[in-house]
Amino acid sequence: MNGGLVVIGDALLDRDIEGRSERLCPDAPVPVVDQMSSSPRPGGAALAATLAAAAGAPVTMVTALAPDGAAGEIARALVGAGIDLIDLGLDGSTPEKVRVMDCGRPLLRLDRGGGGEVGAAVPPALHGALAGAGAVLVSDYGQGVADHPGLRAVLAAKAARLRLVWDPHPRGPEPIEGVELATPNLEEAARLGGLPFPSEEEEIGRLAFRLVRRWQAGAVCITRSGDGALLVAADGDVWSYGLAAVDGDSCGAGDMFAAAAATVLARGGDREEAVAAAVIAARDFVAAGGARAAVAPQAPALVDADEQGVGRSPVSIGPAVELARRVRAAGGAVVATGGCFDLLHAGHLRNLEGARSFGDCLIVLLNGDESVRRLKGDGRPLVDELERAEMLKALRCVDEVAIFDEATPVDALRMLRPDVWAKGGDYAVKDLPEAEAVASWGGRVAILPQIDDRSTTRLIERMG
Repeated sequence: MNGGLVVIGDALLDRDIEGRSERLCPDAPVPVVDQMSSSPRPGGAALAATLAAAAGAPVTMVTALAPDGAAGEIARALVGAGIDLIDLGLDGSTPEKVRVMDCGRPLLRLDRGGGGEVGAAVPPALHGALAGAGAVLVSDYGQGVADHPGLRAVLAAKAARLRLVWDPHPRGPEPIEGVELATPNLEEAARLGGLPFPSEEEEIGRLAFRLVRRWQAGAVCITRSGDGALLVAADGDVWSYGLAAVDGDSCGAGDMFAAAAATVLARGGDREEAVAAAVIAARDFVAAGGARAAVAPQAPALVDADEQGVGRSPVSIGPAVELARRVRAAGGAVVATGGCFDLLHAGHLRNLEGARSFGDCLIVLLNGDESVRRLKGDGRPLVDELERAEMLKALRCVDEVAIFDEATPVDALRMLRPDVWAKGGDYAVKDLPEAEAVASWGGRVAILPQIDDRSTTRLIERMG
């Protein structure tokens, strides 16, 4: 299974009951919900497997299914998504999480099922799946699969040869020693580490390093919801990944993060690239509607397809991250540049061609419409972001375009980690807020020759 992924963990059935509440119950001060629809979908580790499969990765799912209707719904969804299923068997009932929604807003969650013993035997098919896997994701939901003695023995014996990602759960077992990457969220990490809930980045870093040593892991990445993620490696190196927070449904964001990271590792990426891609994938996943949107027929891809970004799938940063990974893997140099590119003119073209000459691919970080308005005023941009991106991608010297809406492209650059950051000659290196970030991973800033009398502002003035 070249580049494929084996997902091991607890399959749950998630069900959203969508309705409308317009009155209170007469015998208690609680809302009455008139049900309009009920939508089941794979949850837990089964959601992570579904998300990886939606990105085009060959996926094998190893889980424990009970002989009940909920397990049947999960199995049909997994097989329908093209996932190979290895069932350990469960002597109990399938865990279900039922959310009651009022016009898209959650009112309550009902948990039911769970318990029982996971089948003792390790199916022979598991060995074949692991032998051909690019990576393995253990997605633990505290229901017993990750604690299966036979599975743990197989994984421990193969740990040195596996690219193993472990998404732990406070009610589950500790990761086996030697995992390449563990991905707890901040609350989980605090509970697993037995420490007070940390708030400062330095405290979070110490917590991550404590878990690295305890689990003998290659690295621990603590996800921090809208604040990004902090990655701490066994050698003490620290990477901080931050993005502007977005509004949306966060249900399943941790599964998206783990699935995206494992998928990048399965395809040969390194840990830093995997976490960078996972931060973006999780952010876009939340903005696109979370798990409810992800399991629709047109599910969002992770990194290498036309990713469902924040309303702009053709120009999400995911494809740019994947392009940078491929170029670096082939020994090439990644170049990035940025700007508004409102009215494309000869000065832009010459700068882009000059930037492309510094390496083997050129990625343009394009100021989104909101970012342009903050920089240039309410009358700008003249051309909307999607059309500007389309024009740039049509140029032979441009390999990929990604939109950002922050004040500077620093967050996007941390995802890409280009070898060269090229800017026009009207800047000095010391004046660029990106320069420090680029230098932190050994990149350099290249200032392109200034082209006189070529600017969008002057074009607008002449037209006026």
